Amino acid sequence: MSLVFACVTPHGFSLIPAVSDDAEGGLATRAALEEVGRRSAAAKPDVIVIATPHGFRVDGTICLASVARAAGRLDWGGRSVEMNVPVDGAMTDAIADAAQARGVPIAMGGYAGNARHQSSLPMDWGVMVPAWFLGHNTNAVGHGNVLSDGVETSAPPIVIASPSRLLPRESMVEFGTAIAEAAEKDGRRIVFVASCDWGHRHLESGPYGFHPAAKAVDAIVVDAFKRNDPGSLTDLPEEDARNASIDGLWQTLMLAGAMKHTPMQGEVLSYEAPTYYGMIVAAFEPIG
Repeated sequence: MSLVFACVTPHGFSLIPAVSDDAEGGLATRAALEEVGRRSAAAKPDVIVIATPHGFRVDGTICLASVARAAGRLDWGGRSVEMNVPVDGAMTDAIADAAQARGVPIAMGGYAGNARHQSSLPMDWGVMVPAWFLGHNTNAVGHGNVLSDGVETSAPPIVIASPSRLLPRESMVEFGTAIAEAAEKDGRRIVFVASCDWGHRHLESGPYGFHPAAKAVDAIVVDAFKRNDPGSLTDLPEEDARNASIDGLWQTLMLAGAMKHTPMQGEVLSYEAPTYYGMIVAAFEPIG
C-alpha cells in the first residue's frame, strides 16, 4: 500500500469540542474536521504522519520525533484535553532514510533516555488538534493502545515531522515525496496530515495586528487547493507569506511532494476566519 488519504487541517485549540462549545465561531471548520475524521477512518490507516509548524524544531533540518511516545495537554477556558500516543519508529526511520536519499537534511529528536523505547517528546497543538479528529479523541492519558480508564482505542500510531523554515521550499517538496516513497516501501496504509493555519493578521485586535495580505494570501491558498495544485504555492512571494503571517506553507509543500508520487484529488471542505487567523480544511484521496 501507499498513501491512502491526506488532509490539510487547522490547529486552533477551540476546535476540539471537549474544550470549547462554540469553537470561537469556527463551527463550520469543526464540522469539516469531523468529516475529515470520517474519511480518514474509512481509509483504515495503520500510521498517521503529521507535519506541524509548532513542534520541536532544529534549524536547517526537518526534525522527526525519534521517540516511543508523544504526550501533551491543551488548556482552554478552564477545560483541558490530554494525549499520550505511540510514535511509529519503523515509519519514522523509513521516512528519514528516504528523505536523506533525496538530499533533505534530517534531525532525529528525542528527550530523556537515549534508547528510543525510553524516550518521549512533548506533543504540540499542531499535532494534538488534528490527532483528536483522527481517532485520538479522548480526555484520558493512554498506555499503549489502552487508555487509563480501561477503554481500548484503535487509533493508529503517529509520526511527527517539524520543518525549519531556513530550508529552501524545494526541500519540503522533496520531503513530501520521501513520505510517499517510504509509505509504498513499508507496505502499510499511511495518512498524511499537513497541520496548517493561514493568515494570522485578519484583525487589528489580534496578536499580530492587521494586514490586508492575510485575506489575499488565504484566497490564493484556497484557490490552489480548489485547482488541486498545492505545489503552485512554491511560488508564493516571501513578502506576502511574511506579511500574512502564515504557518501552513511548509507543510502544504510536503503534501505537494507526496502528490508528485501518489496522485490525489483534493476537495476544500471549509474556509473560515472567525477570529484573527484563517483556517482551511481540505481532503485528498488517491486517484484510482
